[in-house]
Amino acid sequence: MTGMSRKGLPGGTIGVLGAIVVGLSVCAPAYTLTSAIGPAASEVGVQTPAIFLVGFIPMLFVAFGYRALNDAMPDSGTSFTWGTRAFGPWVGWMAGWGLIAATVLVLSNLAGVAVEFLFQSIGEIIGDPNFHTLVSGEDGNIFLNIAVCLGFLALATFISYRGMTSTKIFQYITVFFQLAVLVWFIVAMFVGAANPANTEALTPQLSWFNPLEVDSFSAFAAGIAVSIFVYWGWDTVLTMGEETKPSKGRMSTASKAAMILVVMLVILYAGTATATVAFSGVGDGPTGLSNSAIQENVFAAIAHPVMGPMAIFLFLGVLVSAMASINSTAISPARTLLAMAHYGAMPQALKKIHPKFKSPYVALMASSIVAALFCAIMRFIGYSVLWDTITSLGIMVCFYYGLTALSSAWYFRKTAFREGLWQGVSKIVLPGLGGLLLLVVFVQTMIDSTNPDFGSGSNVGGIGLVFVLGVSVLLIGAIIMIWQSRVRPAFFRGQILRTGDDSQVVRSIDAMEFDGAE
Repeated sequence: MTGMSRKGLPGGTIGVLGAIVVGLSVCAPAYTLTSAIGPAASEVGVQTPAIFLVGFIPMLFVAFGYRALNDAMPDSGTSFTWGTRAFGPWVGWMAGWGLIAATVLVLSNLAGVAVEFLFQSIGEIIGDPNFHTLVSGEDGNIFLNIAVCLGFLALATFISYRGMTSTKIFQYITVFFQLAVLVWFIVAMFVGAANPANTEALTPQLSWFNPLEVDSFSAFAAGIAVSIFVYWGWDTVLTMGEETKPSKGRMSTASKAAMILVVMLVILYAGTATATVAFSGVGDGPTGLSNSAIQENVFAAIAHPVMGPMAIFLFLGVLVSAMASINSTAISPARTLLAMAHYGAMPQALKKIHPKFKSPYVALMASSIVAALFCAIMRFIGYSVLWDTITSLGIMVCFYYGLTALSSAWYFRKTAFREGLWQGVSKIVLPGLGGLLLLVVFVQTMIDSTNPDFGSGSNVGGIGLVFVLGVSVLLIGAIIMIWQSRVRPAFFRGQILRTGDDSQVVRSIDAMEFDGAE
């Protein structure tokens, strides 16, 4: 075969609202913000709200490219499939690997945050504020931490194993709870910032939203890499493109959900960043954002000062956010691996669909096992690597988002402007700019991360751990790709999935070829 085809996933099971909920669950606002605000503030200070807004710009540009590609070629392989159609099998394979690697990195971080907030919540219930130190910090019980981490991953895998219906119901409950808690927390922070007794508080200024006041381009790039992390995950709704309900309009259901989700996120993130900077300030006091002791988990440190005895709800909100995100994040790599196997770029066992639950269960199990191994290894390296996995994730996201956005610009280069000025701008110009911006941030962050003081300060042989993680992940991908090209040459010769624009005809999935790729 040389065209795209179905893979056995159940169609018509997810609508716009369901897709948005799953996307919000992957993005996990409560989790991402507590993990990202500290590292962002350490780089750009009071310009943290600005860096979140600036991070939204390439995300928006990239989203236009994703929308165009999904409307033309809805496929669970997303970055892998589209990169292959635009640039050929080698680039497409690495784009898919970047997506898989990013999810493995974030699953490790998610499990770690879930463990900490589980014990924070238990400590709050039993009246022991130090209970969480049993599993957190450099002195925490590493074996207990790993065991609970693996328990969270196993539970999430089981829910995803049972298919999208189970996943969707679980996500509705958890998303609405965490959003309610987060809005409550934002309001409480603004109220606390206005309290004269809060000596670290700052009055919000318009200058906080000016990215030009960031001290250096290196700090700007590092801040962008962190802000990219908070937006990561919205594209998961597009990996469900083969499972969404038919759209009544010109734009597909998955594309509508993705665009709405991106706008919701920027409003939520900019508001939270502003409230946090206003309440905590950027000093090095007990709740100050320059205090290195709280930067890896800001909300845990300021929960009590902000919410008093109601802090338990914030702990539960972040816990629920992380748990839900572990479950929903597993959707993306499983479907990418499914697509790669389906088109002959990975072992064929990965394309098996469960006969009852219609889930890609082998691919799901494989990605979960790798995530579990990575999680355990990172815990043995050190507790501080939580911070470094966030920055490494930002690097991976810049890599595969950038390639995917440029895929749109290249794929539609011949006909987009023939369809109209806006079609040319939205399919070529904006995605091209977004892709280039992300690849510039990718290169700059990789260069800066060689410094042993970058991120948490962890290093390997005098080289920053963030750089080591980033390079190692990409090298592993390249090695696996070369190996697969030897044992499965048909895909890499372009004999299974065609490279080219097919005359730029925008087709629905129902118009695709349905001959299997055995």
